[in-house]
Amino acid sequence: MLSSTLLASVLESAPDAIVIVDSVGTILFASRRITALCGYLPEEIVGQGIECLLPERYRQIHLGHRRNYARNAHPRPMGVDLDLYALHKDGTELPVEISLSPIHDGGRQLVAAALRDVTERKRIQTELMQAREAAERANLAKSRFLATASHDLRQPLQTLSLLNGTLRRIVREPMASEAVAQQGQAIDAMSRLTNALLDISKLESGAIRPDPGDFAVAGLFEEMRKEFASVAASKGLELRIEAAAPSAHSDPSLVGQILRNLLSNAIKYTQRGWVRLRSAPSPAGGVCLEVTDSGIGIPADHLPYIYDEFYQVGVASNTSREGYGLGLSIVQRLVRLLGLKLEVRSEVGHGSTFMLEMPAGAREAGQGIASAPAAIPAEARPACARILLVDDDAGVRNATAMLLRVEGFEVLCAASLAEANEALSKDPRIDVVIADYHLQKGETGIDVIAAARGVAGERLGAVLVSGDTSSTLRDVKASDRLRIASKPIRADELLSLVTELLSVSRDT
Repeated sequence: MLSSTLLASVLESAPDAIVIVDSVGTILFASRRITALCGYLPEEIVGQGIECLLPERYRQIHLGHRRNYARNAHPRPMGVDLDLYALHKDGTELPVEISLSPIHDGGRQLVAAALRDVTERKRIQTELMQAREAAERANLAKSRFLATASHDLRQPLQTLSLLNGTLRRIVREPMASEAVAQQGQAIDAMSRLTNALLDISKLESGAIRPDPGDFAVAGLFEEMRKEFASVAASKGLELRIEAAAPSAHSDPSLVGQILRNLLSNAIKYTQRGWVRLRSAPSPAGGVCLEVTDSGIGIPADHLPYIYDEFYQVGVASNTSREGYGLGLSIVQRLVRLLGLKLEVRSEVGHGSTFMLEMPAGAREAGQGIASAPAAIPAEARPACARILLVDDDAGVRNATAMLLRVEGFEVLCAASLAEANEALSKDPRIDVVIADYHLQKGETGIDVIAAARGVAGERLGAVLVSGDTSSTLRDVKASDRLRIASKPIRADELLSLVTELLSVSRDT
């Protein structure tokens, strides 16, 4: 049997303030820690009701809680999910946690309450909550900035690209033509860097959301072939696209972005030989997409750094470089976002292989990504076609109109849906619509296309142009009468899209 002195010593040594009350709430015992917590000496509150330690606004309701606890007394915390406060002797309130335990003393039922000051914990929780809210606001602001930057940075590049395309068509003097050609190369380089930096920023901010589904690998491979065959051929390389697995499960658009970066890198670092894209079953029963080259290879001690921004194998930081060393950094972020697995094997002088592993999809999956139609030569373009051009940026609008007019098209320009409707009301004879996706006052190019088709017919061809690379346009599907293009679109590409739409219209 423990002595009462020892029991009292145990209560006094507890880290919390201990208060023992009887069935009517009278305080029978208070440990010395009650002084540090509430400012009272134990002898000042023994004999008083426990409500003396509660703020006035809680006392009446506490009477009911105390009676309910007496009917079902068992050890538990008090006021789960509630903010509890104790009243200090000086009248101030402090947040507390209270644990209750029934005690049987002969025929009496007593209750021991352990009170703990949680002021510091509440302060930390408040600071964490405020920091989280600030981070969420900052992330939202960053997403807004990226959406704006994605549009606003691409607008002047779009203008420059189209003006360069116009100059290439009207300049005849050899030296001027060379200057225009070099200008075009610089614009392309600016576009690649801008797109890469925006891609990285969007991935870091969480602005890009995966949309996984089953897709046909063959369709994706065919898109890569069309996009990179001429690029590889210009370097004297053979692009090998080997038989694809039936289907895979992931976001086909983002997987396509991964393959583009891997293929671009492979071609860049291969001076002779070949670059190969193929698929194979993965050891885990999924699909493995492999990009292999016969290039320079990567030294083993460089492999840990190849995903760093601006890092390029064998290129000094102060020398001229092809590209910016951002492709693999984007690849790594996309792989992480999609929850996929990427491995690399490389040997100096014998090339590299990047292996992207993902789950298999349904065998009869759809194509997933619409393949870009083949370009149609300029001489095959129908003459005297009328184009409705809608863009709220005057620079882009004027540069686009200039290019189209140089090519012999008749162009009607508008800056908004209202202006487009006004032009259509005067003359509905429109062959193609070119519309920017984001217009002012919440209007979109989709609204413009719908309005134009309402006047000129549903078979009207349209090009929807956007500098927004987020998931905004994910649900807008390209078709034989709708082309979707990302800014900055090159002059030749825009003219090719217009020509394709005119040809479809002429053939139907």
